[in-house]
Amino acid sequence: MTANSLLNSQGDRHLLKSKDKRLKLQYTQERMYGFLLKIVKNWQPDEVLRVFKRSFIDCLNSDASKYSLGIYIVLLEHGEEEFRHTIKRCCYILINNWETTRRHKYIQDLVELFTNLKFSFNPNTSGKLKKARTWINNFVQSEDYQELQLFAYRNEDVKGHWTNRYSSYLLLAQSLNDNNSKEQKEAARKLSRALKDKFKFELAMYIARSQLQVNNSVNVHRYRNPSSLGDNAIRLIKAIVVKKGNFSYDNIANIFLKQTQHDIFHDFKQSLLKYLIFSVQQQEFTDTLQKQLAEKLNSWKVEYDDSPVNKDLVLRICNRTIDFLTTENGREPSSLFVMLLSQGHPLTLVIVLLKIILISTHSRSHLEMRIANLIRYYEQYLESECIWFIHFIEIFNITFAIYAENIEYNLIKMKEDEIESPMNYVDKSCLDDYRVFSQLKTFKED
Repeated sequence: MTANSLLNSQGDRHLLKSKDKRLKLQYTQERMYGFLLKIVKNWQPDEVLRVFKRSFIDCLNSDASKYSLGIYIVLLEHGEEEFRHTIKRCCYILINNWETTRRHKYIQDLVELFTNLKFSFNPNTSGKLKKARTWINNFVQSEDYQELQLFAYRNEDVKGHWTNRYSSYLLLAQSLNDNNSKEQKEAARKLSRALKDKFKFELAMYIARSQLQVNNSVNVHRYRNPSSLGDNAIRLIKAIVVKKGNFSYDNIANIFLKQTQHDIFHDFKQSLLKYLIFSVQQQEFTDTLQKQLAEKLNSWKVEYDDSPVNKDLVLRICNRTIDFLTTENGREPSSLFVMLLSQGHPLTLVIVLLKIILISTHSRSHLEMRIANLIRYYEQYLESECIWFIHFIEIFNITFAIYAENIEYNLIKMKEDEIESPMNYVDKSCLDDYRVFSQLKTFKED
């Protein structure tokens, strides 16, 4: 049985004569989805690829089209959007299954089936064939196809656009988009998580290996640096980890939540601003944040100002604050984002975003969606034109790997002739005297 045989049974021929076009479309789609799901679980991947290619590509070649347009016979009775939905879901049925079985090569082969498509148009080409060829060419030029490529080029070492390094955020955005099929959302969620785990592991191993006091460069560099910050990554990590003890970000977040749990919403907004700028040492950054953010917070949802604060209001105000600090419309960076980073303190902005997540853990996915929005905006620029933004993303990756994941990082002083100082009093000018150690966090049961 092949994909085109879906339209060849007696029942299907009868259905094709039906006047109910919507019923005919749904029937054909479900037959195709069910057939692909069956063969992807039981056939060899190369055989599955041949079926897919015959169904969506080979049938558009001039010779084959004289006999049959395959599934396009039904799809052409509907709009291009319906075609796009159908071919996407077929792709993600295969991707989702091959991702689960780690057959990554075949995902790349699937995506590359659409590269270098060349269809010739001549006076004898039928209108239906022209339309079908136009649709598939448009698909290859669309954002939908760009999303498919994220699965094909999952390896961060692949040469390509600089945004490939940050696929985990773009994939997360796919997984949260209700317009995507369940197969696409599931596949995106799995791969996003896998890429994050890969980054965490490589970061931990790089830190461990890079601090070994040996001359064997092969041993030292056995694990790659997953960031683009070079050796500066180690010093950055030390600068982040040094904030421990009573004044750790976690501890301050817990204190803030306890102190504000009985506030009305107006007072909570005031306290939130003070919490976010607490301990920020860059005066210019603090002044900008306090002035610009205060105006936005004070005017947001004033109808709730006299209401007692609850979990829902905390989530909503934290999500909205993230919008103010990143992108308010999901398409372009907010003026506050550009203003704060133009002052040259990306780590400070990242820490402010981290402090929001520490008081509203459910805002994490919203924040990462906004990061994805920013990546999509800046992808129109060359890497050399937005180094400052890339630097921000790299710092964001490392900071959230340290504070918002399941690996705990600590600094330990290595000079034996000195008494180790409490972490609250680490001299930041002497960070080279410390080494970073990582271990899995242990969680207490409730």
